[in-house]
Amino acid sequence: MRFVLFCRLLRVILHLIAGLSTCAFIFPFIGTAGRGRLIRRWSIKLLDICRVSVQLHNPAQLAAASHALIVANHVSWLDIFVINSVQSCRFVAKSDIRSWPLIGWLCDKSGTIFIARGKQSDVRRIFQGLVHSIQAGERVAFFPEGTTAAQGGVLPFHANLFEAAIDAQAQIQPYAVRYLNADGSLHPAADFIGDMTFAQSMVTILKAPAMQAELIQLTPLTSTSKHRRELATMAHASIAAALGQTKEAL
Repeated sequence: MRFVLFCRLLRVILHLIAGLSTCAFIFPFIGTAGRGRLIRRWSIKLLDICRVSVQLHNPAQLAAASHALIVANHVSWLDIFVINSVQSCRFVAKSDIRSWPLIGWLCDKSGTIFIARGKQSDVRRIFQGLVHSIQAGERVAFFPEGTTAAQGGVLPFHANLFEAAIDAQAQIQPYAVRYLNADGSLHPAADFIGDMTFAQSMVTILKAPAMQAELIQLTPLTSTSKHRRELATMAHASIAAALGQTKEAL
């Protein structure tokens, strides 16, 4: 078992090094579309190494997400790569990720927008950039819970960044994500909560049985004549319902 885990960890490290090399030596010479294709391909390979398969529900709605602010519930660092395996996005992520070994630099170079938790000045700093990116046709995604939550629950959504969709006159594209065992039950190895480090989470996933990431693309929400708090409430209700939560459970 230890040898198998070592081999899987080695494959992850080599794949991270390949990603770093791509960001350093190829990204500066190709356009946005080319970077998007490489990010998607790299994400698919990472998930394959981690034995995470992705099942996309409602793929016919993919075209609707081309000019939208994408939001999802947040379970794990895997969420970023699950979504990127379907459509590459620029993610808004907490600034802590920047300090993660290898992954932090990789996220930075692949276009992640870092925001300091609880700092309104950071929200104001990146807000106009988000609006411009959405208007330029880039797919921008964030996790409005602001942190990861154990599967089976969705935390309240922070509304601030929903304002970017209103200013950009773009739709909100909600995703619901969960990780399942072969029997359809929630896979405990996916949870990335509390004081767990990225390294601990990676080892837990590599040691655990294979899992299926279920990505449910929900009906887009129009931002026209809506307030950011209203959009946050609507997106939360849509995602919670897709994950089987009743109003009494929220």
